[in-house]
Amino acid sequence: MVPAKMLGFQPYETFQLLIETGGVDRTNTLLIAACDAYTRRGKPTIPEMEQFETLATRLFPTAGPQARAKGAAILGRAELLSPKLEQLVIENIGEDLIAFLESAPELSDQSMLEIIGRYDVPACATLAGRPGLSNVVLAKLFQMNSRKVYRALAGNKHVAPRGAYLSALARSAQMDHLVAEALGHRDDFDAALLAPAFFDLSDDHRIKVIHAFANRATPTAPISRTIEQLSVASGELTKALMKLFSENRRPEVTRLLAQITGLDEVRCGQIAHDVTGASLFVILRAFGATAYDGLKVLIHATSHDSERSKALADFASLFSGVSSESMAYLMSAWRGEVNLLELSKPQYRPFTETSRRTPGLAPAHNPVVEQAIEALARIGARRAS
Repeated sequence: MVPAKMLGFQPYETFQLLIETGGVDRTNTLLIAACDAYTRRGKPTIPEMEQFETLATRLFPTAGPQARAKGAAILGRAELLSPKLEQLVIENIGEDLIAFLESAPELSDQSMLEIIGRYDVPACATLAGRPGLSNVVLAKLFQMNSRKVYRALAGNKHVAPRGAYLSALARSAQMDHLVAEALGHRDDFDAALLAPAFFDLSDDHRIKVIHAFANRATPTAPISRTIEQLSVASGELTKALMKLFSENRRPEVTRLLAQITGLDEVRCGQIAHDVTGASLFVILRAFGATAYDGLKVLIHATSHDSERSKALADFASLFSGVSSESMAYLMSAWRGEVNLLELSKPQYRPFTETSRRTPGLAPAHNPVVEQAIEALARIGARRAS
């Protein structure tokens, strides 16, 4: 017999009698009262939890639908639930399930695996955002073919992007721009792996992708041979681009880029009309443009009214810190010709880790770069006058 002091309840036999003789209305009242008493108890002892589990298992199937949902909602706020009590909450809480999964201090693997097994996508996406997920649960979540689940996993900083999880997140980023953007916010994810999603990213994250290629070796890019075979010299290319951009002949820029890069015309149109200059920088650096020549093109192609000097200084530092080979590799990623996961190999990791306080490259005090910025500023002033 359950002690009378347990949760303030009558002896267990009394409850049994009330359930059997009181009808549904009495059962409804008992269920809600019992769940409320258990929740108010705080952290119960193991015997108390087992005794309440026996009682709840009997009450829930007998009560009416509304009482079951209300009782489950109350019970879901309890400090400690056994897997069986979690199951009763999940089965009966109805539309409040998501709120329960978000707020529950702990959930057993058994309960989470049951939800995943039902392929309840909103509920699974909520689970994917929880901390402390076991490898068993994570493995099942990563097996789901759901954008909502992958978006939650990408934003869950408790999930370390390593091994098979890294590969799965990188592949998902290529297909879903929201996954790519979420990964772009993370410091523990190699932004270079977001290269295929480059054009779906925000401006800041595009620059972050380029920074991720600084001070690191890359495998030989398939497009490198095309670049070597081009008869046009880097200086001639930058001169032609500067002229076209200065005259705002962006359709002709699009055609020129399509001829020399092998990218489709739609993508080249995006590059030609990218007023941030990030994608154009990739092209210029891949074809060997120096800071001096490259900045001449960028000042005509970009729109940086109030922050022009800062933007030019940022691009100048990128020209000095990012190799032509790495940008050729980034272009090949746009063309789908490389396996970016190779970059996770030790020989292709960045030579130096960037500071978390000052991410990116520090602008070098290069006299040539400073002269270029000054000269380009004068060009801009003459054009405005």
